Amino acid sequence: MFFQKSHIPYGGYWSTPFCRWQGSFAHLNSVPFAAEITLRALEERNISPQVFDGLYLGITVPQMHTFYGGPWFSARVMALAGFDLEASVAAGEKRIILTITADRCSNGPHVYYPNPLGPGGTGDKEDWVWDNFGHDPFAQNAMIETAENVAKEAGITKEEQDEMTLLRHHQYDNALKDDSAYLRRFMVMPIEVKDARGRKVLATVDSDEGVFPTTAEGLARLKPVLEGGSVTYGSQTYPADGNCGIIVTTREQARELSRDPKVEIQLLSYGQARAKKGYMAQAVVPAAKQALSHAGISINEVQVIKTHNPFAVNDIYFSREMSVAPEAMNKYGSSLIWGHPQGPTGHRLIIEVIEELIMIGGGYGLFVGCAAGDTGAGVVVKVTG
Repeated sequence: MFFQKSHIPYGGYWSTPFCRWQGSFAHLNSVPFAAEITLRALEERNISPQVFDGLYLGITVPQMHTFYGGPWFSARVMALAGFDLEASVAAGEKRIILTITADRCSNGPHVYYPNPLGPGGTGDKEDWVWDNFGHDPFAQNAMIETAENVAKEAGITKEEQDEMTLLRHHQYDNALKDDSAYLRRFMVMPIEVKDARGRKVLATVDSDEGVFPTTAEGLARLKPVLEGGSVTYGSQTYPADGNCGIIVTTREQARELSRDPKVEIQLLSYGQARAKKGYMAQAVVPAAKQALSHAGISINEVQVIKTHNPFAVNDIYFSREMSVAPEAMNKYGSSLIWGHPQGPTGHRLIIEVIEELIMIGGGYGLFVGCAAGDTGAGVVVKVTG
């Protein structure tokens, strides 16, 4: 897919820090939490919620009342901001879309599905998060098995995975320099996390939570998770919680909402692909090639590459197949290091692509990542000015 009219205002995006599974965000419902963060981000950017005439809400893990997710989110944001429907309608369609992704892997629901035809009328049950991490109904395997399949076929060793993981940790250290100056370019922080009554402050989150000190010696000592395998708990990501937002609009509206109207951010293309059954980590390559083809550029013309890499295997395979040096990707870390809260992961990586491009004066950026069902997706962004 090639985009012709999709632009993002400079600064029209944000992310919370990502918190590890069962960490500081574990009890927060993703919808009102995302609404709170959105209002704060918009206020910091001097953007009124009244400018939006469309909302896309992405959420993959059900929580209380997420049946009403989109209407609930928009009502909280607009109502708390004093939204004037009549004034918005009178202003006419601006084609300014707010995209929000919000997920919480912590405290995932235990779902019971009634089944009157079951033995004795007993229904079916599912642990939404863990059961689906562990079982693809089509390929009949766990996500970690897809990484092992690719590692075995491509001859990727545990030592190579450890080396890639350590590199990504060192790159993430760059994001923490100068009081996390890179992360502060787009992150909403600090965040005071309160109890259910909204009175007592339980924690103050001012960085990604779940990133642990890592050494080559420590990684070498870890044993593979699966017998006979090569993937350890160190060379794979972990479930997390958080939310992100990006504003998508026309070139003219992007200039009006931008921190600097001379900076132009354009969504160029999207690609999607599927690997063979049980080889999820391979899907990133055809997805990237499709996105690049739609944008009319080659990988050699791309200045910034960010990947969603739930396994170090992903980046090793991508690096080999696309002839990209491992150190040329994910220069400020990736989801392998700071966690994977489902929907927000790709959102944040696209934001990081944009910010890295702005820091180097512009160019082309590529985000690519794999997803459940042996699928992958890629997005090409262009920054000028």
